[in-house]
Amino acid sequence: KATLSLYCQGLNQSASGTAKNAALVNLHLATGQIGRAGAGPLSLTGQPNAMGGREVGGMANLLSAHRDLANPGHRAEVAKLWGIESVPERPGRTAVEMFEAIRAGEIKALWIACTNPAQSLPDQKLVHEALERAELVVVQDAYRNTETTRYAHVLLPAAGWGEKEGTMTNSERRISRVRKAVPPPGEARADWDIACAFGAKLSVFLGRKNILPYREAEEIFNEHRESTRGRDLDITGLSYALLDVKGAQQWPFPEGAHAGRKRLYEDGVFPTATSRARFVATAHAPVAEEVSDAYPLRLNTGRLRDQWHTLSRTGTVARLFTHDPEPRAFFHPKDLARLGIGAGELVKLRSRRGEAIAIAAADEDLLRGNVFLPMHWGARFLGGAGSLGVNALTVGALDPVSRQPELKHCAVAVERAGLPWRLAAFGMGRGAASVFDALEPVIASVPFAVRTLAGISEPGVRLLVAATEPLSPSLLRCIDAAFGLDGPDAVRYDGEAHCVGFEGDLVRAARLSGTLAAERWLFDLWQRAVPSPALRRLSSLPEGAGPDIGRVICSCYQVGEAEIDAVIAHSPTLEALKARLRCGTSCGSCLPELRRKLPVHRAEAVHTRSAQAG
Repeated sequence: KATLSLYCQGLNQSASGTAKNAALVNLHLATGQIGRAGAGPLSLTGQPNAMGGREVGGMANLLSAHRDLANPGHRAEVAKLWGIESVPERPGRTAVEMFEAIRAGEIKALWIACTNPAQSLPDQKLVHEALERAELVVVQDAYRNTETTRYAHVLLPAAGWGEKEGTMTNSERRISRVRKAVPPPGEARADWDIACAFGAKLSVFLGRKNILPYREAEEIFNEHRESTRGRDLDITGLSYALLDVKGAQQWPFPEGAHAGRKRLYEDGVFPTATSRARFVATAHAPVAEEVSDAYPLRLNTGRLRDQWHTLSRTGTVARLFTHDPEPRAFFHPKDLARLGIGAGELVKLRSRRGEAIAIAAADEDLLRGNVFLPMHWGARFLGGAGSLGVNALTVGALDPVSRQPELKHCAVAVERAGLPWRLAAFGMGRGAASVFDALEPVIASVPFAVRTLAGISEPGVRLLVAATEPLSPSLLRCIDAAFGLDGPDAVRYDGEAHCVGFEGDLVRAARLSGTLAAERWLFDLWQRAVPSPALRRLSSLPEGAGPDIGRVICSCYQVGEAEIDAVIAHSPTLEALKARLRCGTSCGSCLPELRRKLPVHRAEAVHTRSAQAG
């Protein structure tokens, strides 16, 4: 039977990632599970245009059309195509190496486009020290509020996906046309246009011929197309006109072809000198950083269901925070019990490079000895004095071939954070962006702070603070001012401990300090815009004042776990949940979680765990 291997970043983000990928390919070659329907290794990459980036040689040691910079023949081919004397034989620095060189003073200027290294790279202490030392940092991005843009001396506004023309290639080698849906806002320009404008000015300054004379994205596509002639990904038969008429096409699609090749290697011919596939000898390599008595747990970083990478985009959508509203570190329940830590407590995770504080959570699906901490939480959201986010912990060890860092594993120690005092605040203030900025003094002054978007119909901000002792009056005033709780419509409860701002009978904002027992129901009143006329007349906030829907499972319709459990108790089917609550009927991202809650799935899971234990 055909066998398909599906894998995520666990194989790639490793100091031996190339060997792991090669080993999987070896396995498919040895068993004949390649070049046939339903067979082969398939990487579930994290970028919709990851294949396109490989095609154009988007790395410091690669050239266009699967060419290797270390190959003199490949360099000569590209030099001829570009009309230049030669292509440098020495590769540039890859991402982690680049920041090491900046910190060492070997690189003085840096141009960062469409990425957020001050959150995404490992060993964030190194990255931030490098950015502080750089003499010139140019950042080109569609979003201005990233961790990296804070270091920009020059900020170039770039067009987003739906604001520019081009092509993208997906994992089945299918090239699609991207058409501009709306014009770029303000001064934003397409990335290629920014590069060409700079190239033209630099050419004049140097008194040289302009080698970036492109006026349209199609001209760049045509040059790339020519670079593929005779290569394994030959697309000389493609054009914008053909893609417009026939739609997306697979490569190879050489000149004269009527269609692209649906499946590679069916004929047993591979892109090698002998046309035969080659096995690559791969020796086992351990992780770059093993656990020890001092650092006994293995940390893995990965994605949340509703978020993407460094939250540059998804972090601007308040509704996407409802499923996972705050940074949580997940442990097997028995590991939490062994550590003497309860779910919901704050824990400090320490590695050899840095530390991060998060909320402990239990997850029976994790292996013992492992901790899972989502990769999205950078210093913009997971704050506190000196906080550099999740990647303050991770290790910068590199794969010798791909130069990919080992983001998926490092050794950590875990302990209670020892921050008993709590504060929570939420609301719209004078707009989410203004609230974010106004809270900066607070974020820089406390040991732990989470600042995220919140709300359903209108975006607001939620702040969670933990400290060893109550905040100073000046910091409390700063918080109240940020959320608009310093005006006549604000009512104070339990002395000055809590404060709620109203607009008519609606809760507009709130700040609770010391005890947060009332936060959940009060936050729900605000988020759902439920009129609460009696709330103004109270002198003290009750711990519970309404039904608790539980943790939100369906972000589209804001359906909580308690509501789902109530339906399952009487009608334990997915169809009943969809009919009664509408969960699972829109984007569908909550469906796996809904299925896991059904009795049939729970029985299967218990049986599986029992079999594993046996």
